[in-house]
Amino acid sequence: MAERYGANKRQIGLFGGSFNPIHRGHIALARYLLLHTTLDEIWFVISPQNPLKNLNELLNNEARLLMVECALANEPQMKTCTVEFEMPLPSYTWNTLKTLDERFPDATFTLLIGGDNWESFPRWYRHDEIIANYHIIVYPRPGATISGDRLPAHVSIVEAPLLDISSTAIRQRISEGKDIDEMVPDGVGKLIREYGYYR
Repeated sequence: MAERYGANKRQIGLFGGSFNPIHRGHIALARYLLLHTTLDEIWFVISPQNPLKNLNELLNNEARLLMVECALANEPQMKTCTVEFEMPLPSYTWNTLKTLDERFPDATFTLLIGGDNWESFPRWYRHDEIIANYHIIVYPRPGATISGDRLPAHVSIVEAPLLDISSTAIRQRISEGKDIDEMVPDGVGKLIREYGYYR
């Protein structure tokens, strides 16, 4: 594996999502993967806002980027990645991977996806080429069954702990006027209150 994926290159895990908002579960998962895999860094690839979606449902790109930057401020092995902000919608993972390959020839990229996305992976754009050219790490998600049987050669499963936190639940608590500070990284709750996000 090390030879195929570049023993002398930085090993970067790509953790994609809307992060609407980012929460402690996202950070805990990234810490676990950094500790239990050979990844040097994890980049949080923030999905762009779909212009057809309600603004109240998904905050604009800048607001979500601000929260992710705040959450990662004290995590030196975690970075924000806004490459998809510059790309045509919809954002296809294959295009994101190829763009990052071109921009960062000194890095090797590993795709980090939840078990729910792995179940639907055969429907992804150019999924066969992703499997053939990139390492994929699959982590548990509530309600998703991940089988280790007959996995492709470059796909691995990690038994990361499941934390009972979701962005949907956080948005619901905000709408009800409830406290969320225990659910989000330090500083993120303050940003949400200061800018009135999800009100």
